[in-house]
Amino acid sequence: MPLEILPAIDISKGQAVRLRQGDFETVLKVAEDPVRVARKFQEAGATRLHIVDLDGAKMGSPQNLPVIREMIRKLSIPVQLGGGLRSAELIDRVFRAASGIDRVIVGTTAASADDALMLDILHRYGDKIVVGADTKAGYIATQGWTERTTETAAEFGGRLVAMGARRFLFTDIARDGMLEGVNLEATRAFALAVGVPVLASGGVGGIEDIQKLAAPDAQQSGIEGVIIGKALYAGRLTLEDALRIAAGG
Repeated sequence: MPLEILPAIDISKGQAVRLRQGDFETVLKVAEDPVRVARKFQEAGATRLHIVDLDGAKMGSPQNLPVIREMIRKLSIPVQLGGGLRSAELIDRVFRAASGIDRVIVGTTAASADDALMLDILHRYGDKIVVGADTKAGYIATQGWTERTTETAAEFGGRLVAMGARRFLFTDIARDGMLEGVNLEATRAFALAVGVPVLASGGVGGIEDIQKLAAPDAQQSGIEGVIIGKALYAGRLTLEDALRIAAGG
């Protein structure tokens, strides 16, 4: 399977924004209308979007569902949604809110809640759950990336796979929004450790990152896709070029 390219749209106060290293003090608006951004990505060939409710990640429950619902209503491609989904009830609410959401990202709950809650979530939703492995210097971070735990990425991954996790989103927070290149070594090591599909995130700076992630060794390790945000908004690469490289062009 070719590397999946997922354009990212981060939502705060109803607008499309970007952060650096998950720092809420660095919010930069990239578009007034996230619906237009979503439609542009679809028209350029995206097969799935990665949408994050930043206010939800900070507050602990979804805060931008009305605009996210409107975005999805105007799309014909599925959406992977994250941000503040810390209970089965909130996940239920999100899936009921919009049929176009086919996967949700669970990060803080997976890292800090009791195992029974995560077992229940994974049992209920199976491969609709993407477990967020958000790392700072090799350790898992929670609460919208603001708190670092004492659990390494490999320990966390092994624990969640044992519970039934079927897919992870691996983010090197230090690279996020910095355009300095994805941390391929850490992402590959994590993918090999967990043995299930992994999406890479954080630091894509240009077409060379797509080439590295689409290379056979990365694919064979279990990296199945990549989230691209700031590089698209900053004009470092086009979605069309990223899709072409991912497809082997």
